[in-house]
Amino acid sequence: MQLNTITPLILTYNEAPNLDRTLAQLTWATTIVVIDSYSTDATLEIVQRYPQVKLWQRPFDSFAAQCNFGLSQISSPWVLSLDADYLLSDQLLAEIRALPDDDTDDASNHVREHGDRISGDRIQGYSARFKYCVFGQPLRGTLLPPRQVLYRPPKATYHNDGHAHRVSINGTVRSLSGYIYHDDRKPLSRWLWAQDRYMVLEAKKLRETPIPQLSWGDRLRRQTPFAPAVILLYCLILKGGILDGKAGWYYALQRTLAEILLAIRLSHDEG
Repeated sequence: MQLNTITPLILTYNEAPNLDRTLAQLTWATTIVVIDSYSTDATLEIVQRYPQVKLWQRPFDSFAAQCNFGLSQISSPWVLSLDADYLLSDQLLAEIRALPDDDTDDASNHVREHGDRISGDRIQGYSARFKYCVFGQPLRGTLLPPRQVLYRPPKATYHNDGHAHRVSINGTVRSLSGYIYHDDRKPLSRWLWAQDRYMVLEAKKLRETPIPQLSWGDRLRRQTPFAPAVILLYCLILKGGILDGKAGWYYALQRTLAEILLAIRLSHDEG
């Protein structure tokens, strides 16, 4: 795939601790679209260092609305949807370069190497896996699922999902084997502030979604007070965080605290 057919899309709000590292990795792009929610830190100063960035400022209403607005500003055949704290691994970028430009028969040969189901359909998107970083150190495991990050804009629509946002792609999606590094360097106070806001939305989602439509994990979170303990053990034992030392413990405690905040929100709203 020719890299000049891809436009990276990034949402920002006070991402100065992260954005320069992310944009520096994307200088191969002819155009980078940044949708900013009126940052008050040095985010805009960083953006101005990169002439290929096209900046739009839009009041934040939801992640999905910001992303859909961003898609409407992209005219290239492909969009690469990234957060401001995402870094592409060399392996993933090389894999993207090796993708066929018109991915039907040639794409089948590519995905056969990765064990995916072969189909004659034209591929509309690709998903990638993540390595979560703490203090710049990649962890052995993460709770982050693979995410659809590279796709054709006309085939994609974003929707809100609790505190998160998801993209729905109309067509065949394949998996890439390379990783994206999630390496957030913002202060802990910003993380704590964000988690409180996120868990308000997550609690609303869990309350309003019929139980049969919830994943097993969300059913556990909604119906029992044991989710924080389960998450702690899952991160440390099943995901191998205990082998990552201080960084592994830090991540496990972060995720456990987030689950405690959610449990408190659910108990408060139902009390």
